[in-house]
Amino acid sequence: MNIYHLSHIDLDGYGCQYLAKKCFKEQHKYKLNSYNANYGPEVKARLEEIISEIKREKFLGKNREHTILITDLNLTTKEANWLETEAMKVGAKIQLLDHHASGENTAQKYIWYMLDTSSSATLMTYEWLKKHYDFDKDGEYAQVVKAINAIDIWLSDDELFEFGKVGLGMISGTREINRTLFPNEDRALKLSLIDAMKEHLGKENAHIVLDNNLHQIKKAFFKQKEDNTKDNLVAIYMSQLLSQNRQRLTIDYRGYKGLLGYSLGNTSILGNTFLVENPDYDFYMDVNFRGNFSLRSNNKLDVAKMAEEIGNGGGHPNASGGKIKEYKDSFVYSDIKKFVQDYIDEKTS
Repeated sequence: MNIYHLSHIDLDGYGCQYLAKKCFKEQHKYKLNSYNANYGPEVKARLEEIISEIKREKFLGKNREHTILITDLNLTTKEANWLETEAMKVGAKIQLLDHHASGENTAQKYIWYMLDTSSSATLMTYEWLKKHYDFDKDGEYAQVVKAINAIDIWLSDDELFEFGKVGLGMISGTREINRTLFPNEDRALKLSLIDAMKEHLGKENAHIVLDNNLHQIKKAFFKQKEDNTKDNLVAIYMSQLLSQNRQRLTIDYRGYKGLLGYSLGNTSILGNTFLVENPDYDFYMDVNFRGNFSLRSNNKLDVAKMAEEIGNGGGHPNASGGKIKEYKDSFVYSDIKKFVQDYIDEKTS
């Protein structure tokens, strides 16, 4: 069975995915595909991705059962109706586990919409996995679930409330990997942090110890062979990701080959590192959600002239920037890349 798991982007949302990963990793007949969304239009965009993936699987003749699991996200009646219609077309089952009161009207209309306002989505997911998949017989994950539940529904008298508070900030403050560009790697980082939460439970003053150790916990995720500052370790890791994904990220400007990043920041280090490691590329471009962009080159292209032509910008021959007017942002990187490439083509035609 293929399970398509869409969840929110806070501690509770990733807590649900943490448990699902632990559960289905132990049961090899299930293939877990994970997605994340914030509230609003991104939810529909991710659901469309899931439906498209199921259609692709069926087109390839892979006759497996499909289940769409949604956690810590509420759907509008319109979204739920669309999803149920599309799921019926592709023969997929749906299960939604949520605790937000704003979903009450929708929950009353759909049997697959499970709503419990007295519980976090992580606790709901934990109990659902235990009931249907015989998960966690020895209670290994019960305490980390309790901590996430305490902070998410604000049980301030709970003994694990302060510990959960550290976890909440830990996830919300983790931005080293861009979620739109590298969703799997970003999720892997956050799930590793929840794993670290679990390992700290039971220690004296566990919330303080976890807070003190967060810097080293993150460094451990990014560290490869040699130690370095966290910023440098992240830069090395991200540069390698860019190189590994360069075919997917490649754009063109007047016959020059470039790489397009999205809201990565740290352009000088990342851009220069990428260009040194990939000498067949002529420029590096990073655009953010407002359409502001930075450009870097390594003596192969005058990016100041490029910035002036495409974005009324400027700067130096190897470092410049500008802004794309009427920029159209997206939750899907391929849409961002298409928009930027079409925009460049139009400006240079």
